[in-house]
Amino acid sequence: MKSKPLGPIPAGYGAIDGELAIGGRKASDLVDAAGGTPLFVYSREHLDARVKQLRDALPQRIGLNYAIKANPHPEVISHMLPLVDGFDIASSGELAMTQNAGIDPARVSFAGPGKRDDELEDAIGAGVTLNCESEGEAERSLAIGQRIGKAPRIAIRVNPEFELKGSGMKMGGGAKPFGVDANMVPGLARRVIGEGAEWRGLHIFTGSQALSADAIIEAQANVLELADKLASDTGETLPKLNMGGGFGIPYFPGDEPLDLAAVGKALHERVANLPATLADTDLCIELGRYLVGEAGVYLCRVIDRKVSYGTTYLVTDGGLHHQLAASGNFGTVVRRNYPVAIASRFDAEPEEVVNIVGCLCTPLDRLADLANLPKAGVGDLVAVFCAGAYGATASPENFLGHGPAKEVLV
Repeated sequence: MKSKPLGPIPAGYGAIDGELAIGGRKASDLVDAAGGTPLFVYSREHLDARVKQLRDALPQRIGLNYAIKANPHPEVISHMLPLVDGFDIASSGELAMTQNAGIDPARVSFAGPGKRDDELEDAIGAGVTLNCESEGEAERSLAIGQRIGKAPRIAIRVNPEFELKGSGMKMGGGAKPFGVDANMVPGLARRVIGEGAEWRGLHIFTGSQALSADAIIEAQANVLELADKLASDTGETLPKLNMGGGFGIPYFPGDEPLDLAAVGKALHERVANLPATLADTDLCIELGRYLVGEAGVYLCRVIDRKVSYGTTYLVTDGGLHHQLAASGNFGTVVRRNYPVAIASRFDAEPEEVVNIVGCLCTPLDRLADLANLPKAGVGDLVAVFCAGAYGATASPENFLGHGPAKEVLV
């Protein structure tokens, strides 16, 4: 039977006694310590290495913000606290997570097109920066600030005319629910400044999951050019510019890692030649998936092995209720295989072509199609890689009543 290729396993994973090792510990030992499967394992070593790669490649002036929507596990947030410069949130629930982690509100910014009044009040009261997505949201923020006697910290999220080419999710360019159309920004900025808000600058996020360095370099150049124009048109200095992110990671067969060195080289040149309007601006990029995605592995156990009309199925105790993206049901049009391995026999050679499915009563619950893997049976562990971002909290954990997976940082 002809196999389908698997996505590339991220660098940094090896074997101990033939088993997949994460953080210097065998997968089976991690499962035993956690009390069973399914289990998300997040690697401190990978988190540290990725931040170091970014710090080494990017200009020192560029701050790193962590978008905690990618992985809001409390231990991950706490681990990132000393590694990054800021945190980006998208709800009052995530605000509470930053508060529980003891993060200084001055390091937090709040984006999202549908902030409720109670969320705005919580954010203003806490002192985080609001990335306002519309004129209406800005007016509500000003009114709430006046009512509670506290000037809101306001930045404006800009919806530019350009987009991040080749991005998995486009969040700028043309009609979008995100941000204020660029031509309306200067007037709104003057309005919030005139009303006594603490002006915190601009947030320009154009897209996510881009693997092309050229596309990211072009988008960053466009962001800096637009920020220069908007600052000039506003007539005010720009205290901060969140340049967005968009850095992608390889998930699928044929994907190549982002050329971070090329992105860094171009950004060094840009930062060395900034216009006067941005000379003293605090610059940062906002990353989620790129920081944590490759640091996560989802482990589940084979609970049945069966053959149906000549096709072998490994049925696991995991599935799309924890790994919606790996099942192909999170924005992909054509399902392709994530990087998957038999964790129990990580260094063994492939022997058979199998389908790996989850435990849910739906044909959508697929973790690998026609994968060429070492032979596995009941009790063996399956590993799904690139599970550190948009895994546990981006999946319907209560679908069919199976409940959440365990999570651990090692």
